[in-house]
Amino acid sequence: MPFPPLERCRIAVIGLGYVGLPLAVAFGARYDTVGYDVDPERIRALEDGTDATGEIEPKALRAAERLSFTADAADLASCNVYVIAVPTPIDIHRQPDLHHLREASDMVGGLISDGDVVIFESTVYPGATEDDCIPLVEARSGLRLNKGFFAGYSPERINPGDRTRPLTKIVKVTSGSTPEAADFVDALYASVIEAGTHKASSIKVAEAAKIIENTQRDVNIALINELSVLFSHLEIDTTEVLDAAATKWNFNRLSPGLVGGHCIGVDPYYLVHKSMAAGHIPDIIRLSREINDGMARHAVTRLVKAMIRKGLRIGGARVLVLGLTFKENCADLRNTKVVDLIASLESYGMSCDIHDPAVSQQEAADITGHVLLPEVPGDGADYDAVILAVAHDALTGLGVQRLTAGMRPDGVFFDMKAAFDIAQSDLRL
Repeated sequence: MPFPPLERCRIAVIGLGYVGLPLAVAFGARYDTVGYDVDPERIRALEDGTDATGEIEPKALRAAERLSFTADAADLASCNVYVIAVPTPIDIHRQPDLHHLREASDMVGGLISDGDVVIFESTVYPGATEDDCIPLVEARSGLRLNKGFFAGYSPERINPGDRTRPLTKIVKVTSGSTPEAADFVDALYASVIEAGTHKASSIKVAEAAKIIENTQRDVNIALINELSVLFSHLEIDTTEVLDAAATKWNFNRLSPGLVGGHCIGVDPYYLVHKSMAAGHIPDIIRLSREINDGMARHAVTRLVKAMIRKGLRIGGARVLVLGLTFKENCADLRNTKVVDLIASLESYGMSCDIHDPAVSQQEAADITGHVLLPEVPGDGADYDAVILAVAHDALTGLGVQRLTAGMRPDGVFFDMKAAFDIAQSDLRL
């Protein structure tokens, strides 16, 4: 069964979030592409030239001249390549939540025809594409893999907020359900990815490669976070230690902090799940997640101790939290651990005000239950503590004096990101 020539590809990109939209824009500059999302408001905004995530500029949207948007799955029926880029979060029990992926697989199964290709981008554990997704496509379509349709897996590598490494500047890992399918998938991506591609030998290898990228980073950050906890007991500043250690050429410089987001804070749980199912307990991966998940509580414990040393009240204290997203210069609130920080503060009877210049006010209110402040408060706010939780340029550019203008003279400024000199803060991780 021949694959469609690249110039005849009509591509459907399913899921237009941080992963799917940049991909749809890249394909839409060269191929007839339909971007699909279940959220009609998202579609209307994109049709008006606005990306609420802030990742794609209006100029880039306009440049994708062959890209259209829809919230109606029926509009995808004329496509012959289906790319699924939907979220793969974890549930409240920290178990993989594949319901978006299963729904998308079932939907595509109702759309595909003989010879079509389905490519998955969502991050999963090794085996999920072939064991969890493909059977749903087969059941709904009545077609068989590698006989009626083909599959590929090309894991997303989007880094939200990173303007120097957009989608086209990052090497793309590709794979396929047959050698011929792998060649087709690789050629398709190579036609839009300037950085080039790496064709993996199998779908499982590509799945595993993606999930260990973030697991490795999670484990490495966990070591730095544990060192930060140790150094706090020894009354040593962690950043000063890292500055000194980083003078050696082979030291891998990472910083302590909250580890959230849609990748590093989630992917290791997928690998733990699959490892346990295979009969192996992945101690280092599991313990690293526990360390990183506990950093919000550790930060609040340190703040409480610093406040007590200054004779400040704990119950009833007023705290200003600056930054809410999972990382700096990014509007992404998925799995942000600043929410855990706020919950821990409130468990001590403190009240929190929040300001983040990067986020959607409504989305932030839905997640936190707080109405965010429109700007950093000034004189007279009388906060007992100010926490710089996320070092957005828009915040750090204001300087310490402006950020702490609303703090009482004997209050605690907690620079969690070590964005400023040690002499300008009362506390750092």
